[in-house]
Amino acid sequence: MAELSNQLMAVTVLAYLAAMVCYAAEYAFGDRSHIGRAAARPARELVGAGAPVPPAAPGEPDVLASAPDEADEPTSSAGTPEAPRRDRGELLGRIAVGLNGLAFALHLGTVVTRGVAAHRMPWGNMYEFILAVTLVGSAVWLGVLTRRPAVRHLGLFAALALVVLLGAAGLIAYTPVGPLVPALNSYWYVIHVSTIIIASGILLIGAVPAAMFLIRTGYDEGRRSFPYTLGAKVPAAATLERLTFRLHAFAFPLFTFGALIAGPLWAEASWGRYWGWDPKEVWAFISWVVYACYLHARATPSVKRTTATWIALLGFATMLMNLFGVNLFFEGLHSYANAGGM
Repeated sequence: MAELSNQLMAVTVLAYLAAMVCYAAEYAFGDRSHIGRAAARPARELVGAGAPVPPAAPGEPDVLASAPDEADEPTSSAGTPEAPRRDRGELLGRIAVGLNGLAFALHLGTVVTRGVAAHRMPWGNMYEFILAVTLVGSAVWLGVLTRRPAVRHLGLFAALALVVLLGAAGLIAYTPVGPLVPALNSYWYVIHVSTIIIASGILLIGAVPAAMFLIRTGYDEGRRSFPYTLGAKVPAAATLERLTFRLHAFAFPLFTFGALIAGPLWAEASWGRYWGWDPKEVWAFISWVVYACYLHARATPSVKRTTATWIALLGFATMLMNLFGVNLFFEGLHSYANAGGM
């Protein structure tokens, strides 16, 4: 089972990579997102038969006068109207979503077979923790796609994040299957770590629209240098900002419970104290404070949305520091990068 998990891991990364390539092809060759097209499409006003057409307001274009009539529609040589041409990136986008779903299924198989091989819940070390977080992130992204298909252009960046994290897990964090360290043999292992995994997976996907909101805002302000040119085909800035807030608002209570309630309770049961200023405890608290500052800034009318979003991205940076920096470069009671546990 352990070997099967390793093989599925390699295929999973390839599937995510293939999905990313198709997302990139749609992004490069397809039309703008459906949100952008819907916003650009003028609303037509119905006029009763025989009623006079209302004149356009001063300074506004005459929409009805400029709209093409049936005679202007493209026709074939036989004189029949031609069907509207489909977006050439639409097929690539659908293929990308299908590959994303396949990658998720393979990803789930990787985690399940790892757990069967270890005879425990499969998040006992840094490698397994990254596998679980990215699995949740992939599920969240597919859920966002189901609810809001028009944000599909974000799939390029979501898939990129999953490929990078899974690649890092395989290259620098891989750990052979083994038993848990004694400190982790507790029911809090399931409660605490699973809650942190779910919250982290949501925050991972939440960082994608956050970054693209800043890029799209810069593009709307007329900036045409890299990376602002990436904002040309993503959804409207308001849509990205709203999605960012909703994901973070959903994840924050979960992260609060996992990091500041379940974690200290487990620490007291295992080590006889609720808080010991261990490096991972400190960085988890830093992440919590930063995300709390984001939500506060987001709810404060005087704070710009771009400023609040920068705070959200800073919070994700502290999460990465807690995951990689603390596990690889600090010594503490939570230093289980290569032994088992997070």
